[in-house]
Amino acid sequence: MAMSSQGGGGVKAEPNVTPMIDVMLVLLIIFMVVTPALLAGFNAIPPEGQNLKDHPEDEENDQVLGIDKDGQYYLNKKPIKNETFADQVKRIYDARTVDKILYVKAHKELEYSKVLDALDLASKNGVRVVGMISDQKSGTTSTVAGDSKAPPVPGGKGGGQ
Repeated sequence: MAMSSQGGGGVKAEPNVTPMIDVMLVLLIIFMVVTPALLAGFNAIPPEGQNLKDHPEDEENDQVLGIDKDGQYYLNKKPIKNETFADQVKRIYDARTVDKILYVKAHKELEYSKVLDALDLASKNGVRVVGMISDQKSGTTSTVAGDSKAPPVPGGKGGGQ
């Protein structure tokens, strides 16, 4: 029994890319499913203004009420039932002796009456000061000295124009 070296049963030098394509497709599907879940939660486009003071939100001390375009409430970016909002606010602010401030961030297309309803509930349940959060108009910076941490944009539009 002699071995023949003329047959076609040798080692192939080309890579098998099928497993790599399978893995890439699975990863693509995973990222397509996970990405919208990362963006879930409070989603609203607040009104825009000029000459706004930067307000970094303090996760531990600041209470932020978000209201999306459908009128759904979010307390510190976590969805809550609108019916339980008053009880939760009362529990939070009854425990505080100072700094009874609630920041409100509402969608710009939301009816103002719904914002007023939330403010009314908050004021009846221990909130003493309400701060409204809005975004700086794009392409503008505050013209008031010390308001913005961002460097002024050369040639940018100010608030009085």
